[in-house]
Amino acid sequence: MDIVSFGGWRAELCRDTAVVLLTWIAEVADESLVLEPTDRRMEWETNSWSLGAADEDRSSLSVAEVVAAFERTAAAIQERIRNLGFSGAATFYVWHDRQAGRLRCSTGSAPPDALPFSGTYVASDDLGPVVEGFLADSEPGFIAWSDLDDAQKLSEQTATEPEIRPFVVWVSSVEVSR
Repeated sequence: MDIVSFGGWRAELCRDTAVVLLTWIAEVADESLVLEPTDRRMEWETNSWSLGAADEDRSSLSVAEVVAAFERTAAAIQERIRNLGFSGAATFYVWHDRQAGRLRCSTGSAPPDALPFSGTYVASDDLGPVVEGFLADSEPGFIAWSDLDDAQKLSEQTATEPEIRPFVVWVSSVEVSR
C-alpha cells in the first residue's frame, strides 16, 4: 500500500485486497478532526480524505458493504464530536469524484446545504448511488476525447456556457443533539 499526502489531503493507492478500502473508510473516524466554524479551510484540509481501489477490488466489493462502512464511520465521528463537546452543526459527507475516479469524504461544521464546494451539488440521504457510481467506474478519471469534442461543439453552437450538472453528495448529520 502506498500513502501519498498533498495539501492536507491523504490519498491511498490500493494494491492489496478490497478489504483495504473498507479499512481506510473505518480509519477516517480515527484521523485528525477539526471543527472550526470560523476557519472552514482548516477544516477542509484536516478533515478531507480521498479513497480509491484497484479495478479488481471494485468488482469484488458490494455497494452494501461500502455503504455500511461509511455509516459506521459517520456514527463513530458523531461519538467523537459528542466527546469533544462540540455543539454546533456538523456534517459528514461523501461524494464520488469522477474526475479523479475516487471516493472523497469530509467532516465539517456546516449543515448539509452549506458544504464548502465551489460547484453545484445535491445533498442526498441515499449513499447507494454515490458508491454504485464509484464501484461501476471501469476507467476512473478517464474522459473520452469524443466527449470533449462533443462538449466543444455544443459550446460553439450555443455560444453559452455548457450546463453543469450538480453532483450528488451523501450527507449524514453528525452534530450532537442537546
